[in-house]
Amino acid sequence: MTNRTEHWEGVYGRKKTDEVSWFRPHLEQSLSYIEGAGLARDAGLIDVGAGASTLVDDLLGKGYTNLTAVDLSAKALEVARNRLGERGDKVKWLVGDITRLELPRHAYDFWHDRAVFHFLREPEDRRRYVELVRHALKPGGHVLVATFGPQGPERCSDLDVMRYSGDELHGEFGGGFTKVNELTELHATPSGKQQEFVYCYCRLAG
Repeated sequence: MTNRTEHWEGVYGRKKTDEVSWFRPHLEQSLSYIEGAGLARDAGLIDVGAGASTLVDDLLGKGYTNLTAVDLSAKALEVARNRLGERGDKVKWLVGDITRLELPRHAYDFWHDRAVFHFLREPEDRRRYVELVRHALKPGGHVLVATFGPQGPERCSDLDVMRYSGDELHGEFGGGFTKVNELTELHATPSGKQQEFVYCYCRLAG
């Protein structure tokens, strides 16, 4: 965990928020899936690998009141919290490795992860991740995970990554999750490169 933490603190220490390759001014696809789930505004939403992204800003703007943001980098979360000002007090900020973190049981209605899961190259890390989703998500809860697709890059931020099709990504989670939808997106990085992302949207068995 220490090495991972040091790596990502270094990334956010060297680059501005809008310079990291995964930056988007707004996570339009994620917002569409979350809004489409028809959740109450006090539903529990967790953003894994939240970094300094604007997803929490936009969700607060839409009236969601029960938000948790998780990241390995305290620096990244600090950027987001400072940007929000007093509104940042409405978000629960957690610094930690999602493969080692303890989360409350059945606390969340929607689990969101854009660009964390593809960094988990070790099968044990992926197993821990999925077990935590099962533990922390309410029965019938929603899961949206976005990773690099089959034509996506093989490395990101100086780390090797995994690449998945929608079916392969769903397969990592197993039979307790029903795949509802998948989507392929071509993401334009701040430097102008195109990256293929695959979104897999599932529901946990009730």
